Amino acid sequence: MPLRNHIRVGARMWWQIASWFRLTAAALGVAALAMSAQARQPARIVAVGDLHGDYSVWRDIAGAAGIVDARGRWAGGRTTLVQTGDFADRGPKTRAIIRDLRRLEREALGAGGRVIVLVGNHEAMNVIGDLRYVTPEEFQAFVDRKSEDRRETLYEQSRAAIEAAARAAPDGANLKPQDIKAAWLHKTPLGWVEHRLAWSPIGEIGRWVASLPAVVRIDDTLFVHGGLSAEYSKLSVGQINDEVRAALRAAEQSPTSIISDELGPLWYRGLISRSPAAVEPRVLDPGRPAIEAELDTVLGAYGAKRLVVGHTPSLAGIIVSNAGRLIRIDSGNSAYYGGQPGYVEIIGDRVVPHTVERSKPRR
Repeated sequence: MPLRNHIRVGARMWWQIASWFRLTAAALGVAALAMSAQARQPARIVAVGDLHGDYSVWRDIAGAAGIVDARGRWAGGRTTLVQTGDFADRGPKTRAIIRDLRRLEREALGAGGRVIVLVGNHEAMNVIGDLRYVTPEEFQAFVDRKSEDRRETLYEQSRAAIEAAARAAPDGANLKPQDIKAAWLHKTPLGWVEHRLAWSPIGEIGRWVASLPAVVRIDDTLFVHGGLSAEYSKLSVGQINDEVRAALRAAEQSPTSIISDELGPLWYRGLISRSPAAVEPRVLDPGRPAIEAELDTVLGAYGAKRLVVGHTPSLAGIIVSNAGRLIRIDSGNSAYYGGQPGYVEIIGDRVVPHTVERSKPRR
């Protein structure tokens, strides 16, 4: 082949190679732009407030938000779900909600999403043994074939102390042993023993609750069950969570403990109201900052734009107030309150409250 033909073939080959590189570079450039745009796309956050033992409304909300499918499996993809605590008490299905949330924690991770459950005051109350708001149905959910034997064993082990306490009460000196036992059994329904074992700091549920955060920051948004006071905002998010975790593991009973303090993150209502009917005495201290000033302090302490809270019901629905800086998502979801079920969706700086139709209770 003449030299000029070799040159022609070589030139054509190099032109084809160069064209291939140009096309590939263009394709890579488009892909890079797509990946860059995806990286810049703000994460989708779905926040759900107090559920109080209402499994049916929880499934209504989760389905409406697109985070579970018809079978209750994770369908939220890369969405982050934040449940702000108080899934326990008042309603009969706390245990079913816990099972759902724990399973979804695992399923979401596998899909690139997250489930973050916060500690509420009612979870803390259950851990430390304050069972004022536990329904009989809740205890019944823990009953098994050995429940009667366990309860009888507990009574026999504690009999002397139980009888002494009963006889020390007014008009109790002449009580007969069988009357004392009957009264104790009435106050200690079947399932009570198993409930206490599960919720204790060393029990399955108690250990899980103690592992949960009390406060979390995602991008520009802070989430907490009750609220953050100026006093507690002097602590970092990590310090607050460490203190709450330690208090739960120790089952602290003191009213000044972080899990019981009315200025603490599980109980604080001072960013919502200063009405004597709504808050505790320390919140009414005349030396406290005004609500707007305190909100400035809290958000400034953590470099956040907004705070999402539950705990204080607003039965008409979710409330976005203070120029979008305070979002109240306890809308009385549980049938116990009969409020307007809903959730809030946050994507970047876009905050959208959603209402959800309440269905018939699920079994």
